[in-house]
Formats: sequence, structure tokens, C-alpha cells
Amino acid sequence: MTTPAASLAASDTYVWTPGAEYLENTRVARFARRHGVEDIDALRARSVADVGWYWDAVVADLGLPFSRPYTQVLDLSRGVTDPDWFVGGELNVADAGLARWAADPAARDRTAVVHEAEDGTVDRLTFAELDERSRRVAAGLRGLGVGRGDAVALYLPMVAEAVVAFYAAARLGAVLVPLFSGFAAGAIASRLLDGEVRAVVVAESSVRRGRTVSMLPPVREAVAQSPSVRHIVVVGAPGEGETAWSDLLAHDPDPGPAEPMASSDTLLLAYTSGTTGRPKGAVHTHAGFLVKTASEVAYSFDLGPGGVFCWITDMGWIMGPLSIVGTHANGGTLVLYEGSPDVPDLGRLWRLAERHRVTMLGVSPTLIRTVRTLDTDSVAAVDLSSVRTLGSTGEPWDAESYEWLARTVFGGRVPIINFSGGTEVGGSFLAPYPVEPIRSCSLGGPSLGMDVDVVDAAGEPVRGEVGELVCRQPWPAMTRGIWRDRERYLEAYWSTFPGLWRHGDHAVVDADGQWFLRGRSDDVMNVAGKRLAPAEVEAVLIAHPDVAEAAVVGVPDAKKGEAVWAFWVPRAGATSGEEELAETLRRRVGEELGKPFAPSLIRRVDQLPKTRSAKIMRRAVRAAALGQDPGDLSGAENPEALDVVRAAVAEQAGARDG
Repeated sequence: MTTPAASLAASDTYVWTPGAEYLENTRVARFARRHGVEDIDALRARSVADVGWYWDAVVADLGLPFSRPYTQVLDLSRGVTDPDWFVGGELNVADAGLARWAADPAARDRTAVVHEAEDGTVDRLTFAELDERSRRVAAGLRGLGVGRGDAVALYLPMVAEAVVAFYAAARLGAVLVPLFSGFAAGAIASRLLDGEVRAVVVAESSVRRGRTVSMLPPVREAVAQSPSVRHIVVVGAPGEGETAWSDLLAHDPDPGPAEPMASSDTLLLAYTSGTTGRPKGAVHTHAGFLVKTASEVAYSFDLGPGGVFCWITDMGWIMGPLSIVGTHANGGTLVLYEGSPDVPDLGRLWRLAERHRVTMLGVSPTLIRTVRTLDTDSVAAVDLSSVRTLGSTGEPWDAESYEWLARTVFGGRVPIINFSGGTEVGGSFLAPYPVEPIRSCSLGGPSLGMDVDVVDAAGEPVRGEVGELVCRQPWPAMTRGIWRDRERYLEAYWSTFPGLWRHGDHAVVDADGQWFLRGRSDDVMNVAGKRLAPAEVEAVLIAHPDVAEAAVVGVPDAKKGEAVWAFWVPRAGATSGEEELAETLRRRVGEELGKPFAPSLIRRVDQLPKTRSAKIMRRAVRAAALGQDPGDLSGAENPEALDVVRAAVAEQAGARDG
């Protein structure tokens, strides 16, 4: 496979350049050769010129098993908002991810799941063991009256039981409702009510930062408000009226094939965590979610049988289910980590990859910005030779952190697959591939089979300037809708540009055809009539050697419409005085982005509020800075950080008044 032409020489930023081994032996290269396609750009073009051809070819290439073959790949008779994929087909994710490997003498004893706890304890299950346990738990759930179409919620840390329960419920044809393991009772209850959940599987406790975190109390409180729930299944010691996980495992394995599900039958409800209002349950199907996630893991992350996939995430984020289904659909090993990735120190991430010979390691930019404070000698002492690809999603990169990871940690030998999609996408819109040059911080280009574009306010394509990210054609994992709220679905994604899916991200395509995100479109600031993404200012701030992290928000301003406020976290060993550094940062932003965008407030804080997956919660920062209600903080790892933001603003106001 050849690399597409690109005018990269003019840039002095880091560029990943694939060598012969990646060009010849990656799964995406082999797929392209099989279909007579020369390079990745040509494959992108062909995959959207005929999306039916592409997704049918994916099913064949990855050997995804349909118990009843489909008769039509795509039916658009109801319009682009309501596509039917793999029409007439039947399958079950449990068969595709487990049963076929457990039945294969060459694969059944391969490791399917590795779980490492924060204290270093490690458990492993082979495909045969994982399949047997999921069948036992399925039989146990069936005995509780759970069956096809019933909703089963999972409130579990990243442990092997989460994977067992996922496949057990899918096997029965139940609807999975994964919940973020840090949710409080109110957030849990709202999702149990919306999904009409029948059973909840919950861990008695977990450990984070050396502290035992009890998980049962918020579930019990939520269930008391959720009349549809009939059973609480406890991994650990159950209370009165609750069912022990061990009792489910004591059942004889559920025999035979999994429940045959139509391609369009619901597999899971992936709830987005909005700031206010009823949560949105994105509907994902057995066929759509399977085919899309399997293709992502195979072609973007180059994982197949024998590969080891590890992403620091949570079951309540779409990356949790994506990691399970995508890894096992490709016969790979899934590594789960339960706990904080900086315990006992910042080298934990690298030792995790070394210990389990991880081949695909998923990280977040914020996590890497934190880990960067680790000295280079400590990183060099860890053997990371097994890592073949790096994954990243969820937020924009800054060049310094990206290039530290690519150059310093991995010596330029590993591509960073920085991909962007979302809960409702079931995978990515944008992703680079290991067989193409990838510029620092770039998202590469459209993911295969994804007809994405960047458009202006009139819906016309734009290049070289920031616009809205849209998609022109449907894809298999496109949510079938918002659970029981069709009008909300149409309003959220289809109302801005007729016939185009609007995702709510701002993006730009540069002169070399490289794609970059500029943050959520509802985060974008309008300063003196000019639109500015917070990530652009944050990148300037983080480039200073004394700044580890930054969050930038727009606030009302009588003269400019909006003014820029910035909050920054110091790097270990920072030497600059706060006021001196504030002036330096303000000047740098003005020089690089323009004087109107220089922050009117720059304050040092010791932490910023983040989600469990390490994404900075900008909207909560803005609300706290303005003294407003930050809304739903159930997904926050450290909500107390908002008090730090409030105190910083109050201190600034006091100094000004004084």
C-alpha cells in the first residue's frame, strides 16, 4: 500500500511516517489490497462512494457471523434519518465476540480478558472461561425472569464481571444500560427510569486511590425511586432481597446459541451526560454496533487475534462497550484497569503496558499532560516495545504533549490514532490510519465509510477555516434514535442542516487535507464578533513550560460580547510568579491569536474539574466562574475542583475591589 501524496515538508511539526512493515502488514493495508485499492485516500473515497459495498466488505473481511444472512446491506426507504442496515439478518454480539472463539480449538485457550486492580492483583480469563461464565450468568438472569427486550443496567468498575455481565445480557437479547461507575443516586435513578430497567448488576465496592468506594448505597437509593427494577445483583455481599453474583455463576451454563436478534434489535442504551434535563439514551443495535466497532479496532488500531487492547476508560462511556465488542470481535485480548492510572505514581500507565504486553494503548491528552511530569529516565526504564499503536479520543491535543508522547516516549516508531466520534456515533467520524503520514495533533481524515464534511453556517463546505462537523450519509452504528423520544433525536442531530447529521463539533481541514477538532461548537466563544475555540487558547497556554493544564471559557462582556477567562494548573517545579506568568501568558495569546483574544482573567488553580476519563469539564468551569449552577456533576471525578475555580475568581474580584 502506498502513502497518499501530501505537502508535509513545509511543516516543522512532528509527522508520523509509516515504514514498510506498517504499509504491508497492517489489517487496513491488507483490506485495501484485497479490493485492489492503492492507498488510504482512495479507500476513503471508495468507502463513501458506495457505503453498502464498504460495510458488506467489512463483514466479510472480519468474518463477523450472522446466524441468518442479510438480504440487503442498506435500506433508505424511510430516509437518511432512519436507515435499516443488514436487512433480514440475524446475529448476536455474544456469538460474534465469544462463542465463535470458544468453539475454535486454536482460540479457546487464548486470553480474552485481563483485569488488573490498583493494588496490583491480576486476574485472567480465556475465551472458553469467559464464554462459560457468561452462559452461567445468562442462565441465572433467565431464572430471575430477565429475557429478550428487558433492560439490564451495569454499575460496575472495569472488572472482568463487567464483561461477563455484558455478554450474558446480550446473549439473552436483553438491552444493556451501562452506567458510569461514579454516578450518584440521582443520576442512576434518572437512567433506570428512562430505560425502564428490570435488573441492576452492581459491585459491592471498588478501590480508587487506595480508598474503598462503596457502590451499593447509591444503587439502593436509586432503585427505591425506580419501580421497574425487580432485581439487584451484587458482585460481593448482597443485602436482604438482593441476589449474589455467585448464585448466578452456580447455574448450569445456558446451552446452545445465543438469542437470535434482528440486525436492528437494540443491544444497548448509551446515555449521554447532559448538564440539565432528562438524559439522552442513544440506541445502538446488535449489527450496527458490532460492525462499526470491529472495523475501528481492526483498521484504525490494527488489532487482530493475539493483539492486546487497553484503554483507560469506564463502562459508562462509549469506549467501555466499544473496547469489549471491538476487541473480542477481532479475537484480541482486552486489558481492564480498575483504579486511578497515577497510583502509586505517574509511571503506572507504562508499567501496565509493559506487564501485559499491550499492543494498542488508549490514553487521553489530559492524562498525558499529567504523566509528562514524569522524568524521561523513568519512562526509558520501561519496556514499551510491545506497543504498536496508540489511541486517543475525547478532546483536542496540544502539540507539546502530543510530540512528547510520540517522540520522547515512543521514539517516533508508533502512530497516534487520534480519533473523534461520540456516544451517538458508536465509534469515530474522523481517524488517521497507521498507513498514512499523520501530522502532530491531527485526526487524519474521515474514518472509512464515514461521509463527513466541514460546513459553514449556510451548510456549504469550507476548507482552511473553522466550521461545523457534519455527516452526509448514514453508518451502521448511527444511533437508531434517542430512547423513546423521536422529536429530541431529530432536533439534536438533523434540525440545523436539512439532510445532514450535525454532531456539535467545530473542525477545520487544513491545506494538506489534515483534519483537526476545535472543540464543541457550543463551547466556542464569540469575541468582538470573531469566533474562537477554547482549545486554541489552551494550546498557547500549555506551551509555556510552567503550565501543566488549562481551561478557557467565554464570559459575558459589555464591550466584546464575550471575554476570555483562563484557569491554569502549574507544572511540578514551576518557578514563575503568578502575576508575572499571567502577564506572559496574556501577551503570548495576543501575539499568537490576536490582541482581542488575550484573556482578561488568568488565574492559577491547583486542579480543574474532570470526568473519570480525564476530560476537562469546561461548561462546569464556566458556570462556577460566573457563580451559576454547574448542572449535573455526577460524571465528575473531582467536583471539589469547582470550589477552587470559584475561590480564584473571588480572589481576583477582591484584589480588583481592593
